[in-house]
Amino acid sequence: MDYINTEKYRVHESIQISKVPSFEDFGKTDKQLKKDLSKVRRELGEFQDILYAHNKYSVLICLQGMDTAGKDSLVREVFKDFNVRGVQVHSFKVPTELELDHNYLWRHYLVLPAKGKFGVFNRTHYENVLVTRVHPEYILNERIPGIHNVDDIDQKFWDKRFEQINNFERHLHENGTIIFKFFLHLSKEEQRQRLLRRLALREKHWKFSPGDLKERKLWDKYQYCYEEAINNTTKEHAPWYTIPADSKKAARVIVASILLERLKKYKDIKEPTLEAEIMANLDDYENQLRSERNN
Repeated sequence: MDYINTEKYRVHESIQISKVPSFEDFGKTDKQLKKDLSKVRRELGEFQDILYAHNKYSVLICLQGMDTAGKDSLVREVFKDFNVRGVQVHSFKVPTELELDHNYLWRHYLVLPAKGKFGVFNRTHYENVLVTRVHPEYILNERIPGIHNVDDIDQKFWDKRFEQINNFERHLHENGTIIFKFFLHLSKEEQRQRLLRRLALREKHWKFSPGDLKERKLWDKYQYCYEEAINNTTKEHAPWYTIPADSKKAARVIVASILLERLKKYKDIKEPTLEAEIMANLDDYENQLRSERNN
């Protein structure tokens, strides 16, 4: 969309989350935003077809945000016009025993998008420097040599994790994965309102968990950990974008616009051309098919 300055949301060096706006609607109505999203996602769907045929790049989209930030609905609405074969969505929950028997990045490697495909991580490898940092006792489940208790998990430990994640993403980038990382920036008051709606609407009860209220009490600590993670891992090849998420419809248009604008810069992503011999005989192939009507 012409009215969206996508660079405004990109984190180039560092941010203070408390100073980043959580609301934006561009003076548009919900109906206008919905119409704009429809246009952008159609173009994204067309690009996906070309990416699939080109088969040299993959796209990894990472979504992070506090509970109720709108990750699920964003996935549903932004990728609605994609061919289902070309996009895979993974939501990472509490690690299983099998996953804990491997390093913390192992389960993320397993579901990376193949060449020609989009992969969406709804919650991502960054949970390993967010939830685990707010609750460092979870790290003990990983059975890491030298980590015997919570006191062993110091700033050097987290700095090392940031470095490992940067190396992981650099490796992906150097092998043809285009990386997007979106932080859906929700205000604490908007989260309160969304949790209240879950309690008020019977059809939304299943989304509510008392644990949401326990985590909400740790809001400030989560904001600090998000800020640290973003500032330590935003890179030219794997940038973070902070998306104002108090308006779900605006957030979807912003994310879709960022995806489309940046992907269009890859001028080498084109539909493959047919071999010269096939091109030279296209008329013959057409005639063969048309002649079948006379048999």
